[in-house]
Amino acid sequence: MTNATTERADAARTTAREQIAVIGAGQMGNGIAHVFAQAGFPVTMIDVSADALARGRDTIAKNLDRQVKKGTVTAEAREETLGRVRGETALDAASGAALVVEAATENRDLKFKIFGDVDRLAADDAVLATNTSSISITEIAARTRRPEQVIGMHFMNPVPVMQLVEVIRGLATSDDTTRRVLELSRAVGKTPVEVSDYPGFVANRILMPMINEAVYCLMEGVGTAESIDTVMKLGMNHPMGPLALADLIGLDTCLAILEVLHDGLGDPKYRPCPLLRKYVAAGWLGRKSGRGFYAY
Repeated sequence: MTNATTERADAARTTAREQIAVIGAGQMGNGIAHVFAQAGFPVTMIDVSADALARGRDTIAKNLDRQVKKGTVTAEAREETLGRVRGETALDAASGAALVVEAATENRDLKFKIFGDVDRLAADDAVLATNTSSISITEIAARTRRPEQVIGMHFMNPVPVMQLVEVIRGLATSDDTTRRVLELSRAVGKTPVEVSDYPGFVANRILMPMINEAVYCLMEGVGTAESIDTVMKLGMNHPMGPLALADLIGLDTCLAILEVLHDGLGDPKYRPCPLLRKYVAAGWLGRKSGRGFYAY
């Protein structure tokens, strides 16, 4: 085995008995549940909506089917992975977890409430992680009695495919919490990169201005959505154009991140494009709504 494979196997052996709770069964939540379950962790996926839980589990099953078809997962492993995921609608289902990963909508007030509630319900030694794309880990941690055990664990979309996890330390996050999350990230086959707690962290501080500028190009008639994306794919060797990527992320999420960047850094270069605001107001949110910069 390679050194990386050996390290991953060692990490999995030391952590695989730990219970994981994922709050949110949407695009990111079910992807996070998928990778933990596939790595051998028992996972509780929590969502207030039973329908969302059913859709999340169905998405995991379909993604596993693709892996079986590609030959990266056996049919037996598919069934074992699904067997490790259970759904619950009550937040107190997180009480036995060693790691709780919040993957709810990118809304500051919602995340503050979830962390306040989970802090009361989770085990004293549990690590509370957030998959936030941009919101301050320090602010989230301040809503708990255990800020040293709160950390950012920002997975990339689609979670089963993308290699990176941004691990973001808040002001009070302890070395031990960081070490545990780095180990868990490696145990699920990801490459963790530790970054500091600033608006947008690294990934979205760089990505969102590019997407925003692409929307300005569209609004100002510099090019069509197709031409803008083609320039970036063929000219810059990007696997996906910025407008198609925005549709995949969700235009409402892109807008929320840009607002955090604009408010948190106070720089006009992060001002969200008016066309992006208009599309969100119209409910054109991208793939999840059937229409964004493209029709689906």
